[in-house]
Amino acid sequence: MSGAGRAAWRLGAGAARAGAAAARGRAGRLLSQAGAGERGGAEDGSGGGSGSREAVERLVRAHPVVVFMKGSPAQPLCGFSNAVVQILRLHGVEDYRAHDVLQDPDLRQGIKNYSNWPTIPQVYLNGEFVGGCDILLQMHQNGDLVEELKKLGIRSALLDAEKDQDKK
Repeated sequence: MSGAGRAAWRLGAGAARAGAAAARGRAGRLLSQAGAGERGGAEDGSGGGSGSREAVERLVRAHPVVVFMKGSPAQPLCGFSNAVVQILRLHGVEDYRAHDVLQDPDLRQGIKNYSNWPTIPQVYLNGEFVGGCDILLQMHQNGDLVEELKKLGIRSALLDAEKDQDKK
């Protein structure tokens, strides 16, 4: 098994157990596929604070890949956030925006209201909510993440790892 394959297996085994209970049965639908009433929003929708709908929208749309997490990619402060960082690393996604919600309670609540998703981490691709750790893990395992990254013009490093394995 290749290094990337071993890492993917370890990630799949550990994160699957940890992430499965977090949101079992939730659909990882993009916000564009959700009904208007399911989108949530800030309590009052006004103001420009870090947790306001407008502020969150700016952050979500500021980059093709955005993660709201506990801690930073260099030092995740929860297992679910760490799993998201590791999945992105496996795919070679290094250029993304990460926002530490532990540094800003208003942002922490604001992102939950914005997505109508109660947990952190939250992953956005091209401004669209994908889901949390469990959904990203599922997309990694079934190959959907490779396809979604391709839509963003990002080639998954796992494709290169497969090619290298085929050459042997």
